[in-house]
Amino acid sequence: MSSILSVKNLTVSFGDKRVLQDLSFELKQGENLTIIGPNGSGKTVLLKALLNALHYHGEIRWAEGVKLGYVPQKIEADIHLPLTIKDLLTAKARVMNLKRNAIETVAESVDLSPEVLKTPIGHLSGGQFQKTLIAFALLGEPNVILFDEPTASLDLPREEQVYELIHRLQEKYGLTVILVSHDLSLVYRYASKVLCLNRRGLCFGAPSEVLTLKVLQELYGREHKYYKHDH
Repeated sequence: MSSILSVKNLTVSFGDKRVLQDLSFELKQGENLTIIGPNGSGKTVLLKALLNALHYHGEIRWAEGVKLGYVPQKIEADIHLPLTIKDLLTAKARVMNLKRNAIETVAESVDLSPEVLKTPIGHLSGGQFQKTLIAFALLGEPNVILFDEPTASLDLPREEQVYELIHRLQEKYGLTVILVSHDLSLVYRYASKVLCLNRRGLCFGAPSEVLTLKVLQELYGREHKYYKHDH
């Protein structure tokens, strides 16, 4: 399996504040990397660096032919905005000169019905809105998708549905997934690799091998309790 991403000595600073320091890891094509860490540990900053959306030092090297998709943690949507899901997807499809059936294809992939496509963005449920963001990211047929806590605003049942959807899409399209999450049980269930981040890399590897009690205590503090789901 070939390498799709190589990160070496990545450092990101905002003024005098160093947010990421000397981070290095490598990801293979088709893997699912979950990034975990406490608030302020640099998880979102790492995603933005990988997207080349901010200045950094070090090396980020994507394999030739990589096409990136991105699902942000949230987007503020005005409830009075008349823009529908279909309007949003159509606008991106036109900019990318995609075929007419591209919208129907991604909508079907994430279980958005024709009726829901006509719904104004501000009237969507949390789950529908998250599916919309995933459909938007799928336009253009990316082979890598980055997710920034895609279930942060959802209740547990809808959270499970979104992660099941991401897993299904990964298998269907052969995607490489890079995902920020706070749920350790989902890390054990879906991730092939985990990156423990707290401004520097504290662990990287298969969850069952690197997520030791010592690492988790170093990551989150000794006062936290942990439970590992068996799946």
